[in-house]
Amino acid sequence: MFKLTRRAMLAAAASLPLMAAAAQAEGLITIIVNDPANPYWFTEGEVAKATAEELGYTANVAAHRGDTNTESTLVDTAITNKSVALILDPANADGSVGAVQKAVDAGIPVFLVNAEINQEGLAKAQLVSNNAQGAALGAQAWVEAVGDTGTFVELFGAPSDNNAQTRSNGFETVLSQYPDLQKVGQEVANWDRTQGYQKMQSLLQANPDINGVISGNDEMALGAIAALKEAGKLEQVKVGGFDGSPDAVEAVKAGEMQYTVLQPVAVFAEEAVRQADNFIKNGSTGVEQEKQLFDCVLINADNVAQMTAPFVLEQ
Repeated sequence: MFKLTRRAMLAAAASLPLMAAAAQAEGLITIIVNDPANPYWFTEGEVAKATAEELGYTANVAAHRGDTNTESTLVDTAITNKSVALILDPANADGSVGAVQKAVDAGIPVFLVNAEINQEGLAKAQLVSNNAQGAALGAQAWVEAVGDTGTFVELFGAPSDNNAQTRSNGFETVLSQYPDLQKVGQEVANWDRTQGYQKMQSLLQANPDINGVISGNDEMALGAIAALKEAGKLEQVKVGGFDGSPDAVEAVKAGEMQYTVLQPVAVFAEEAVRQADNFIKNGSTGVEQEKQLFDCVLINADNVAQMTAPFVLEQ
């Protein structure tokens, strides 16, 4: 599926002037992601945009960076610009409900990607990674790397994002089966590399003899790795991530990170736009369920060489 999207990206770049008139005829699809400084969200926006342009729409990508006020303003802009669909990675499970409702009230169908809102029946679809499955997959790989005894800490994502708790619960489901593995600390690092670095420094001061770090995403894990390197402790501490980001893939190749859990963001970002296109043209997404889960894939030393593009694993 993604090979087609990559070709579409190249085709779109080469023929933007020729596509403009046709795209105007189909209408504007507005895409709102979290923070494109993170390669995961950058890929989400770029794949969605390329797919929309492949299907004959104009598309723009904006970012709320986790702020619901910014998100609300961007939705207002989408309404003013008469968008025919909104692809949204919501800023907050509860706080984004109003922005989605506003778009729906304006007659714009909304398709959520990556994160959910705590209300069903507003969005036409909510397409997300199977975070519980991915967390269990990662936790089992983490145990295999660390062993079944020792002490560890956890880096937790943004509390406003349901994915953070889902992943933490998934870790706990597996790790609770190993009573000699003891969690001695947990810090919220909000999906951010700098915060991961800072929180890891604090955790190390309180727990200098840990032998594992399990992280809710790659950016926090990479921050932890930087702090562990600085403290001269990386060799004794095993680190696991979540996302499948390019920097994490390189860290797995280098032996600095034991694994990352690949979220199929390129798949569901494309699929959200295709479902939007189907709804615009036929009045239906073509899928029965509003909430749709996409299974994650473990990336470790055994298969990391099969990563052929950001967030794409050749099977």
